[in-house]
Amino acid sequence: MFNPLFLKLSKSPVLLALITIALYSLFAYDLVRTDYTKLILLYTALFGVFYTLVKNHATNFKLLVGFAILFRLVFLFATPNLSQDFYRFIWDGRMILEGFNPYLFTPESFISVGNFPVAQAQELYNGMGLLNASHFTNYPPVKQFIFMIAALFSGKSILGSAMVFRVFIIAADIGALYFGKKLLERLKMPVHNIFWYILNPFIIIELTGSLHFEGIMICFLVLSLYLLHLGKWKTAAVIFALSVSVKLIPLLFLPLFFQYFVKNKDVINLEDASSQNTTKLGFIKLVGFYAIIGITTLVLFAPFYSSEFIHNYAETVGLWFSRFEFNASFYYIAREIGHMITGYNQIAVIGKFIPILTIVMLLLFTFLRKNITMQQVITSMLLAASIYFFMSTTIHPWYLATLLILSVFTNFKFPLVWSFMIILSYLAYANSDNTENLWIIALEYSVVFAVFFWELFKKKDRQIAVF
Repeated sequence: MFNPLFLKLSKSPVLLALITIALYSLFAYDLVRTDYTKLILLYTALFGVFYTLVKNHATNFKLLVGFAILFRLVFLFATPNLSQDFYRFIWDGRMILEGFNPYLFTPESFISVGNFPVAQAQELYNGMGLLNASHFTNYPPVKQFIFMIAALFSGKSILGSAMVFRVFIIAADIGALYFGKKLLERLKMPVHNIFWYILNPFIIIELTGSLHFEGIMICFLVLSLYLLHLGKWKTAAVIFALSVSVKLIPLLFLPLFFQYFVKNKDVINLEDASSQNTTKLGFIKLVGFYAIIGITTLVLFAPFYSSEFIHNYAETVGLWFSRFEFNASFYYIAREIGHMITGYNQIAVIGKFIPILTIVMLLLFTFLRKNITMQQVITSMLLAASIYFFMSTTIHPWYLATLLILSVFTNFKFPLVWSFMIILSYLAYANSDNTENLWIIALEYSVVFAVFFWELFKKKDRQIAVF
């Protein structure tokens, strides 16, 4: 990369990369999230350089891969400045090493009585905040394993633990890049599409920078889809379970594989089979696929099992539907209508309808949409997850990583637009009580919905309807 001839021939992308490194350095080491002007300006500049790099230099695949890794390494020694979740990650890992089941205790239950069960307990408690500390953990077992590894290698250093997390996340991003490229090749799509994900400042900042584990879940998900496309459905099921055991969101996609197994002869490997036999054998493999995922997931959760665990975990997951609200779209409209009618916040009532609406939506996507080819399945996954997020009470920025990776394998670009607009959600931290400006939220979603519906119904080259 530092050969003089190479630098001469690649002057433009190298200059853009140096600018990017400087901007990421400022972002990682000289920014607090309450400084919203600097935050927005840095992010906008990074996004502009990123778009120019991918648009003008996508054919230089190896160079952009090198940049993707280099940009991530900028954050290696940084303490996350946009999210405090990593403090809880460290707490959980150290709890496991101390012999505690992290699903059975809240940090608040220890600190409130002056008990400090892990190294730097008070510092970790202060860092994660009371809201996080007063609830049971909801992080699945594969994440807990990584938390434990960080505690093993860096049991008394917060920055050291963050660096261990970062190594795992960067490795996962490289895995997503590698298998994403292979899946794009099999789908006969441009391989440079993967750069809309892997070079995106949103991904680099939210995953490598803020230490959110969506990237590890995504690596397993992409690998699973790739193996499934190869016909290795048993191995794909095990990998899919690993994805679920990092973040639960892939569970949303399980019904969408129904037609892919039942109607796709490539899955059955019987080109001359009758339609009746094909359907029967496909259904048997589908059941096997689901069974392997279920059994593998249960095995991964087994070391933490207890009756209290089930209660605590279900209660914590339920909070996302009944108590928490942040950066929502349709929910905020429903909330305002409910408030006008009753005079108080209706989240507890509205939240109960979200799982019901999600199930109905998934059934519609499963049986009324074509999901026979892998690209059709991924498109349904993207649309289903998008509608779920549109209905949700809480949309933290890093949630969008799932939509962004799925969009790489489709013709949709609205997740790319959303990955830029989502930075507006951080303006909620500009004031001391972290209240959201609904006009800012309205601006974010107006742009996102405009692009979403334009792509869905207006673009002639899409030829894609919801059903």
